[in-house]
Amino acid sequence: MPNASLKDTEQYEALRKEGMSKQKAARISNASAASSRSAVARRGGRAGAYDDMTKKELYERAKRVGIPGRASMSKGQLIDALRHH
Repeated sequence: MPNASLKDTEQYEALRKEGMSKQKAARISNASAASSRSAVARRGGRAGAYDDMTKKELYERAKRVGIPGRASMSKGQLIDALRHH
């Protein structure tokens, strides 16, 4: 059962079925409820290219989003984990 603070439970459930984490699905569904789904889609993809980041920058981003095991990951593993989180 989704959290009561979700604004768009239909989209949340669809994103979860696609394999997104609970946190990411909640962020996207709540953002789209505040404006519109098409506006949220247009905003996506503005993060810098992971390949251009240092390992330390990737580690800090992985830490912010809560990726487990990040301390022992290589730069390539951090990129992969961030792309699939």
